[in-house]
Amino acid sequence: MTETIDHFAAILQAKGITVFTRINQQAEAEKVGLSLPPTQLLLFGNPKAGTFLMVAEPTIALDLPLKVLAWEATDGKVWVSYNDPNYLKQRFSLSDELVKNIAIIAPLIYQALSSAYHK
Repeated sequence: MTETIDHFAAILQAKGITVFTRINQQAEAEKVGLSLPPTQLLLFGNPKAGTFLMVAEPTIALDLPLKVLAWEATDGKVWVSYNDPNYLKQRFSLSDELVKNIAIIAPLIYQALSSAYHK
């Protein structure tokens, strides 16, 4: 699971996309005496692209920067989730032009997953 997030973060950085932070939610749970399967959240984006979105619709800042969640299920499979740009378009009534600023997320995730598992 860590390898999946590491690989995705490396692709983002290679493309010049800012990785703002990475939260190891399993480690945070352990700090308070709780157990959680491996779970990590990566926050990333492009401040220039995101600013245009927030100017047009300030409440989109609830979903920016973009996020990818990776977690390991009880069967050992790793899952990756994110908010699809079309969902954000509908949620915040964004124009097609503005959605282009965040549409890169899906292709980058597919690139990361396909290259990570087809070595």
